[in-house]
Amino acid sequence: MRFSSNSLLLGAVALVSAIPVQDSPRQRLLDGKPLPGKYRSKNPYTPGYRDPYDTAVDSIGKGLDPLPWRNGDGASVLGPWNRERARQNPDLVRPPSTDSGNIPNLRWSFVDSHIRIEEGGWTRQTTIRELPTSIELAGVNMRLDHGAIRELHWHKEAEWAYVLSGSVRVTALDYEGGNFIDDLSQGDLWYFPSGVPHSLQGLDPNGTEFLLIFDDGRFSEESTFILTDWFAHTPKSVISKNFHLAPEVFERVPKREKYIFQGSKPGSIEEEEPKGKNVKKSKYQFTHRMLEQEAHVTSGGKVRITDSKNFPISKTVAAAHLDMEVGSLREMHWHPNADEWSFFIRGRARVTVFAAEGTARTFDYQAGDVGIVPKNMGHFIENIGDEPLEVLEIFRADEFRDFSLFQWLGETPRRMVVDTLFADDKEAGEKFLKEIDNPVKDEITLPDIKNDEEEDDL
Repeated sequence: MRFSSNSLLLGAVALVSAIPVQDSPRQRLLDGKPLPGKYRSKNPYTPGYRDPYDTAVDSIGKGLDPLPWRNGDGASVLGPWNRERARQNPDLVRPPSTDSGNIPNLRWSFVDSHIRIEEGGWTRQTTIRELPTSIELAGVNMRLDHGAIRELHWHKEAEWAYVLSGSVRVTALDYEGGNFIDDLSQGDLWYFPSGVPHSLQGLDPNGTEFLLIFDDGRFSEESTFILTDWFAHTPKSVISKNFHLAPEVFERVPKREKYIFQGSKPGSIEEEEPKGKNVKKSKYQFTHRMLEQEAHVTSGGKVRITDSKNFPISKTVAAAHLDMEVGSLREMHWHPNADEWSFFIRGRARVTVFAAEGTARTFDYQAGDVGIVPKNMGHFIENIGDEPLEVLEIFRADEFRDFSLFQWLGETPRRMVVDTLFADDKEAGEKFLKEIDNPVKDEITLPDIKNDEEEDDL
C-alpha cells in the first residue's frame, strides 16, 4: 500500500494532537493544578473559577459581589440578598474549603451597636450582649467634642483606653489620695484600676475619640457610678453635712446624671491642677505613650507590646499594636493565657480560627470591627486589602503571651516534624526543614513567594 506525502502529514498531525500536552488545561486539572488565568474566570464568585489554595479575595477593594460558588460547587442566589453585608463577609458567603464544623460568631462591627447621643458627644459599646463570645473584655467607643466632658465617675471594672484621634485630658485620684492629670493624643493609653474615680475632657479643636476596654465582658456603660447621679439620689441634708454647707447651696445641682456634657474650655494643666498644703500628686503613672515605644520590626510590619512590664499599673489588660504591610500575615499562633479581643483601626483582613476537633471558621474584618479569638485557639490575621492594616490585640492579662507555630516547629526535632507532616513527600519535607532551620520569630511575616494562582493574576 502506498501513501501520499499529504496522507503521511495528516497522520502525523493526528498523532501529535492525540498526545496530551503536559501544560494543557485538561492536563493541569488532572494534575490538580489551577488553570492559568487565560483559561478561567477572573471572578472568584462564578461556577467556572478554580482555586485549590483558598486564596484571599478582597471583595470590597475589587468591587465584587460574593456568591456561594467554590470550585464548581454551589449555586446562585434567588431569594433576598444583602449585597453590602456579603461584601463585608466574603468568607462566610464562600468559605475556604478548609472551614468545617460549628464555631460561634466571633465578629461584631461597632456600626451595629446602639449609639447613645449626648450634649457634645456620643458612645456605643460591644459587650457580651452584642457579641456573646466577648466574655473576658467589653469595649466602648466614645467621642467627645472640644470641651465636652465625660463627667466624674468610677467603675467596678478596670478601665483601659487607646486614643484613636484628637487629644483628651484625663484626671484621677489614686487609692492614697494623690491626684493625677495628663493630656493625651493619638496612640496614647490610660489605665484606671477598679474604683479609681476619674474624668475625661476633649481638648483638640475637633475633640477626641477613643476606645475603652473593661476587664469584664458583662460591663455596661449604664452601670457606671456617676457623681451627678449620686447627688441626685442623696438627701440634701446629708450632702449639706458632708460638705459643711447649708442645704440651699445644693438647691440647683443636677436632678439627674449629666454623663456627657459640654463644659467650659480647659486651661493648661499648670493652671488647673489642684493646689494647697493638703494636696498631693499621685505617685502612680496612669498613662502611657504606646506609639512612642520603639517598635519591633518584622519582615512585614511593626509590633508594639504594652503590658505590666512597661506599663506597670496595667495589671489586668495587655495589648499589642500591629502595623501590617499589604499582603503580610500575622503569623499562625495562639495565646495561652487569655482570649484575644481585636479592634481593627484601618484596612481589611481575614482571620481563620482553628478550634480543634476538625473545626475552623474564617471571618472578615475592616475598620471599626471587633474580633474574638478564644484562648489557645490557633489563628492568623491576613492583610487582604490594598492598604496597610492597623490592629489592636487586647487581652485580659498582665502579660502579652503567644506561641509561634513557625518557631515551635523550628525548635522541634527534625525527624518528628517530617514524620508528622511529610511522611509521603520527603522532597517537600527537606524544603520545609530548610525554611524553618534556626528559626527567627517573625510576628508579621511577608514571604517573597507566590502560588500559580497569584502569578496568573499579575
